[in-house]
Amino acid sequence: MKQVLSFTLAGIIGGLVTLAGYAFLQQNNEVRQDNDQAIVQQVSQSLARTNVPALPDFSFVDAAERAMPAVVHITSRTSGAKNVQREEEDSDNPFRYFFGDDLFGNMRPNQPREGSGSGVIYSSDGYIVTNNHVVQFADEVEVTLTDNRSYPAKVIGTDPKSDLAVIKIEGKGFPTVELANSDNVRIGEWVLAVGNPFELNSTVTAGIVSAKGRNISLLGGGEAIESFIQTDAAVNPGNSGGALVDQEGRLVGINTAIATRTGVFQGYSFAIPINLVKRIADDIIKYGSYQRAYLGVSISELDGEYADQLGVGINQGVVIERIFNGGSAEYAGLAEKDIITAVDGVNVKSVPELQEYIGRSRVGDTVNLTINREGAVREVPVKLKAQIQEGE
Repeated sequence: MKQVLSFTLAGIIGGLVTLAGYAFLQQNNEVRQDNDQAIVQQVSQSLARTNVPALPDFSFVDAAERAMPAVVHITSRTSGAKNVQREEEDSDNPFRYFFGDDLFGNMRPNQPREGSGSGVIYSSDGYIVTNNHVVQFADEVEVTLTDNRSYPAKVIGTDPKSDLAVIKIEGKGFPTVELANSDNVRIGEWVLAVGNPFELNSTVTAGIVSAKGRNISLLGGGEAIESFIQTDAAVNPGNSGGALVDQEGRLVGINTAIATRTGVFQGYSFAIPINLVKRIADDIIKYGSYQRAYLGVSISELDGEYADQLGVGINQGVVIERIFNGGSAEYAGLAEKDIITAVDGVNVKSVPELQEYIGRSRVGDTVNLTINREGAVREVPVKLKAQIQEGE
């Protein structure tokens, strides 16, 4: 009997403790709701969305394992004389943040300097794609593979207007990465950045594609080709020239720049799409330089206000502002204020999209432009010529 009473008493006491605790938590919760009502509501709404997956539906491991062997560490050494030239030409260049010594103190221009970046093995016989700013002022270039083998490298050619370069190491059987079609990359798609930030070799970070065809006015405008893939994968000094790969481990771009006020990653990074990289790299390997085709025009972007001025019923496209004498556009019969809306049936909504498409074409190719001329739509075939003067 005493034992039964003991258990009963314990149960009553436990129930009272539970009720007291509940009352305390309820009171505390009311205070939290008074102070942080918006936060509580946001959490409640998030918890209700049970159909949103918490994790990507692919393996980061597989993609990383496919890409990492083809991403190399590049060390570039610059003499004192070259540093003077670099300081004169490059003092306001945001790419300087990708050279490690700029982050840890200012060195005197006449002293030798060593910087580092990344590259991607483009072919099994040793051609490597990287950024122009990684090797632009280098007297010596050294490449280190993921298995710690090191090779001296030769700069084959560079293209400052796209910030691409091709270097070469001697040997055969080097690991490569499969190339994707960057036109098929979708906003919101998961991607991985592979490179060597802050001398941390073979580092992989993940993010999504935030935007495509992004122009950030990094390469000086004019003839520069800026049609970057924007991501939120963390990219820092040393990642420059490294790989941006998709969920299959295929190369979709070459990491090039970050949007930053501090010199380190602040949420957005930018990569050159691989379709453009391939076109330029193939030319550099074959000819030693990029054989670029031009329309022979000066262009600007159409928006709603400009469309009203032109009296057309569209709000997106690229407006021809000037026709250069002897250029492709003049011979094709294009006119100033023509609005280019598509190339070879592919819609063109911005200047970067048009620049990338023409940049991927070859001298002698014929592209079919869809234009809006004073409200009337027509197709104009244009045979592309080499550059004759400044313009696109």
